Amino acid sequence: MKKILTAEDDREINRLICEYLSSQGYEMLSALNGLDAVRLVRENSDLSLLILDLMLPFQSGDMVLHKIREFSDVPVIVVSAKSETHSKIDLIRAGADDYITKPFDLDELSVRVEAVLRRYDGAPKSSAKNRTLSYKNLVIDTTSGTAAVFGETLVLTVKEFTILTLMLENPTKLWSKANIFESVWGESYISDDSTIKVHMSNIRQKLKKIDPGNEYIETVWGMGYRLAK
Repeated sequence: MKKILTAEDDREINRLICEYLSSQGYEMLSALNGLDAVRLVRENSDLSLLILDLMLPFQSGDMVLHKIREFSDVPVIVVSAKSETHSKIDLIRAGADDYITKPFDLDELSVRVEAVLRRYDGAPKSSAKNRTLSYKNLVIDTTSGTAAVFGETLVLTVKEFTILTLMLENPTKLWSKANIFESVWGESYISDDSTIKVHMSNIRQKLKKIDPGNEYIETVWGMGYRLAK
């Protein structure tokens, strides 16, 4: 059974989400503030998804997202009010997997949850023949879903991990944005350049933070991305 945490300070909305998704077969946890949300993510390593409202007491949803991305790659659906100025790109850059705007229909939320979990479950799994992939100082263990540089854990979102795995599995391939999008999202590419750019930027920053002396991904202008030579 998939375990989902709902971080929402409105008790009635929190209750409705938990009851509805519970009726869909999910095990539900709830948090009413940002501090509890971070604590529960830490305490539940088997968590499948976090539904995160941005306007939380004690610690905002933005801060919660930044904090959990330091130690967890659990998928996150951000919930935001129409009056808020956060853009989809800002949320992706911060590590969100999807977002939904208030007010929302519970059926729509259920569809978003299913889609994110389906993408998560579709992340590459290794074969017994090839459990690890390496490039320069980066090592990816596709069995455990972990990555490390110089032995230091590289905390990645599911999509970031999938992108790096694809590239290391095909070290000489030049990946167009459409190639990456369709391989990782499993959907038809509709010229969503910004999404790919943000994910690539996030990956590069995380690698550079641990290994500033090496470039891992290079941009081939007008064509796409490949592993840097």
